[in-house]
Amino acid sequence: MAKTAQTLLGVGLLPQVFPTESFAATQSRTSQEGAKAPAKNVIYLYMAGGQSHIDTWDPKQGESAGPTKPIQTSADGIQISEYLPRTAKHMHLGTIIRSMSSTQGAHAQGNYYMHTSYEVRPTIQHPSLGAWLSHFQGPGNPTLPASVYVGGDSGHPAAGFLPAKDVPLFVNNPNNGLKNLEFQKGLTPEKHLERMKLAFSLDNEFHQKFRTSGVSAYREMYEAAYRMMKSADLVAFDLSQEPAEIRAAYGKDIFGQGCLLARRLVEHGVRFVEVGCPGWDTHVDNFNKIADPCRALDEGLSALLGDLQSRGLLRDTLVVVTSEFGRTPAISNTQGRGHHPAAFSSVLFGGGVRAGSVHGATDPTGSQVTSRKVTIPDFNATLAHALGLPLQQVTLSPSGRPFTVAHKGKPVTELFA
Repeated sequence: MAKTAQTLLGVGLLPQVFPTESFAATQSRTSQEGAKAPAKNVIYLYMAGGQSHIDTWDPKQGESAGPTKPIQTSADGIQISEYLPRTAKHMHLGTIIRSMSSTQGAHAQGNYYMHTSYEVRPTIQHPSLGAWLSHFQGPGNPTLPASVYVGGDSGHPAAGFLPAKDVPLFVNNPNNGLKNLEFQKGLTPEKHLERMKLAFSLDNEFHQKFRTSGVSAYREMYEAAYRMMKSADLVAFDLSQEPAEIRAAYGKDIFGQGCLLARRLVEHGVRFVEVGCPGWDTHVDNFNKIADPCRALDEGLSALLGDLQSRGLLRDTLVVVTSEFGRTPAISNTQGRGHHPAAFSSVLFGGGVRAGSVHGATDPTGSQVTSRKVTIPDFNATLAHALGLPLQQVTLSPSGRPFTVAHKGKPVTELFA
């Protein structure tokens, strides 16, 4: 975004020319039922590839468990997998949804469905939850993006058909900070002001004549780029500001450092941060291959929860751990697990959830949901409810088609205290 603005105009349009108001300071957060929304922020940890629920959040006994053993947690009566020993010490802060169920069993389709509540359609791109939050409530910090995605997943649906202002900022590597945010060499503030005045005078007639969302999107992009370039809060993206022991606690991998970046961004007013954790597609050698993503998740998540709690941020921050689907209870002859959308798990921490609890259940093998099923639209409606988004409000796409935040999903309100 900022690089595009630099290329075209040196930076973005001056906020004095195009003033922007911060919505977060004036807009109250209420749930669909009219009560105060329990969460202000979301840190969304996405386990890309299909996380095995049996080897993480819903451990079993017998043949389907393989060598994976359950361990006790800090929540009475709740066990999780031995692969997550650090997280086990924080389970009194969260709730496990063991009754997730999807209709999509392929990665791209499952990923899209989880992020949007809509099935893939060749004629339209639907918004992700962070984009909906930006659309309805605006940025939490007017000088930073409303939402940020950390990771390298090019399949993310981003803002779909919503305006450019709702597109998340994509950060491939949290260790590198943000690039291309300086003025071009030799461009002084005075020259910049002259350039902006000239650009405004040249394009103002065009903007007045063609008042379309597409044309406005370019102006909004330049304006946002300039605000971000001048923001004192850009320090949020600089992980070198953190003590070495804090960075080490999160783990050295990109996911762990992404969790640390998420905490810093939330502190600086970014309300929706997604961090991708790859490596869960374990068709072969599941019990060895799952060790690395579990270690990354365990380190990053446990450090994040402890950090948020110690800073007083967990109460208002909903930490979500989810995936596109689970893995099969049946273990193949190559010691792998296949795709299994019929039953899997997601976990919520903080943000007003009923802590230290489990919602729903699967059968003894982990094959089917046996109680309190939660569909993907229901899950996304639950997150939207926590943020106070209007679940019933219809938004029209550019082609005039009606859409809602979670596509007829019903929030599972009993998940909250």
